[in-house]
Amino acid sequence: MSDAATPNLPSRNFEITSRFYAALGFSEGWRDEGWMILKRGDLTLEFFSHPEIDPLTTWFSCCLRLDDLDSFYAVCKAAGLSEGCKGKPRLHPPRVEEWGGRVGALIDPDGTLVRLIQN
Repeated sequence: MSDAATPNLPSRNFEITSRFYAALGFSEGWRDEGWMILKRGDLTLEFFSHPEIDPLTTWFSCCLRLDDLDSFYAVCKAAGLSEGCKGKPRLHPPRVEEWGGRVGALIDPDGTLVRLIQN
């Protein structure tokens, strides 16, 4: 196994978080009352219970570096996520950034910014 790091993100409600990410292809690898681990292939997201988090003011974020950004983005759209500048959850379409990389984003139900970066 190669070295890896996993983001630790807040969840107001593990059931809602699990269902949201399940629609994107993640499955539960671990869950108890204080911690949950979701996996999708080589991607791992870890969540801690944070029922008080305000999705409108949170600053939590992480990056998913993807070999096929367009395919994952299509999964997000097929799950019913809409593109927009307001509301949660939502998507921001991929675009080429000034540094030359393609980056999209999703905002999850808890307000966490998940950057989607093409490898």
